[in-house]
Amino acid sequence: MTSSTDSGDVPSAGTSTSRDAAAEVQKASSRLYDLIGVKGRASEGSPGVQDCGDKDRETYFRIFHKWSFYPASADDLDVAMRNLREGLPKQGWKIVEYGPDSSANKNLTLIADNDGQKAGVHITQMKKRNPPKLSLMLVSGCYQVPDGQQVEHF
Repeated sequence: MTSSTDSGDVPSAGTSTSRDAAAEVQKASSRLYDLIGVKGRASEGSPGVQDCGDKDRETYFRIFHKWSFYPASADDLDVAMRNLREGLPKQGWKIVEYGPDSSANKNLTLIADNDGQKAGVHITQMKKRNPPKLSLMLVSGCYQVPDGQQVEHF
């Protein structure tokens, strides 16, 4: 779910207004923040709206929320990733990929999908960044707005 932009591969997330769907994605991000389980701070930023591949952009949409977590100590990044890897399955997430990415830094990456929430998350541990951080991108399935309404893009 997290790696595809082709609407044929994106599961339906049901019917919702873009504001209500964004609020649900924000709640999911908050639960991820809680799972991190180490002291630190999250970046500012709100969920946004994106198209659902080739579907009508006035009727169908996805919600994305990109944010970062900056631990109080760089050593806490390993603890945070372990907490996420152990905690996500307990909250209905299925880890579909875990390990180093193909970058020169070999950043540890965790990709998980939640069929119940119709969402996916891509988390990258960036130890060599200054400051070190976790980069998180939460993406919903494809929503359809209720009859008579249009997607509100923000």
